[in-house]
Amino acid sequence: MMVDHGDRTARIENAVRLHSVPVLSYLARRVDETEDAADLLAETLLVVWRRAAALPADDAEVRPWMFGIARKVLMHHYRRATYQRTMGDRLRSILAATPRAGFSDPTEHDDLHRAIARLDMVDRDIIGLVHWEGFSLVEVSRVLHMKEGTVRSRYHRARTSLRTQLGIENDADAARGEHASPRTRDALAT
Repeated sequence: MMVDHGDRTARIENAVRLHSVPVLSYLARRVDETEDAADLLAETLLVVWRRAAALPADDAEVRPWMFGIARKVLMHHYRRATYQRTMGDRLRSILAATPRAGFSDPTEHDDLHRAIARLDMVDRDIIGLVHWEGFSLVEVSRVLHMKEGTVRSRYHRARTSLRTQLGIENDADAARGEHASPRTRDALAT
């Protein structure tokens, strides 16, 4: 039996109208955060619309069909949450065991961190990628999807700004850490 597209659309709309609230309640009872239930309902309804051709012909079967879709969406949510927790734990342990290059403790080099914080966001990224992540300016241009010349000029401008903010007059002074606070001078020396 051929089902008219307009008839199928009307049946889906009716099913959504009749069963969305019960499906939402079902999902809300099974998640930790109530807001997640609304997101899961939205995902469920998206699947319902995408699978409209699979809508059961018998109206009595539509409700279990929608709940079955909601259950699959919920199981995917559980798997995703478990994966995210596992990856988060793994990354936290890696970060705890990995020494951080650069000046990662803002209290240790507060004058340098304040100076970097005053830079434009892109300039902060350039400085960080070069000095903390070890990228060359060519590599930074690829990471930021910017022209190499633009990165070079922004890097020069950012370094000049940092030297001015820290009271360092030239690159030789910066290498020695002159005119900077004692803690920053020690950090620059390493």
